[in-house]
Amino acid sequence: MDRPPTRFDFQTDDFYPRQMGEERPSRRVCSVTDALALVGDRYSLQVIREIAYGCRRFTELLEKIGCSRDVLAARLRRLEGVGILERRRYLERPARYEYHLTESGIELRSIVLALKEWGDQHLNHGKEPVIFAHRCGAEFHARTVCAACGEEADPGELRIIGGTDAVVGTPW
Repeated sequence: MDRPPTRFDFQTDDFYPRQMGEERPSRRVCSVTDALALVGDRYSLQVIREIAYGCRRFTELLEKIGCSRDVLAARLRRLEGVGILERRRYLERPARYEYHLTESGIELRSIVLALKEWGDQHLNHGKEPVIFAHRCGAEFHARTVCAACGEEADPGELRIIGGTDAVVGTPW
């Protein structure tokens, strides 16, 4: 039986922190902490990466990621439950499913690419496991740019201008 995905909201749903044995991930409202509570555990970003690479079936994911069946099943259930993945049946008998990224899951692409870039530079320099080419033909390297002007932000060029728990004016 297919289950409809549910969206997880840290502001209204305390299921995940309770499951992890925590009251709240942080007293301070922090989107980084909240996001890491969902995808920062071992294997979750690998699951997202492999599905983005086209490995969509349980056995393919198991082979590529190398974790136990129970761990992979738990990660898939949780990522589906919070709306990052969706299951699609591809075989009726026996029931078999493929996993696909939802819009929310696709939006994690830039984070995965940024982590890959950092890992290539600081952990696997000269032996990058995957090299991407952009459609223009150039080798692709992720970078963070301002959506308005397209320029990269160097350290100290960003400043806090608002938010629910902001120290306004603090450079970052």
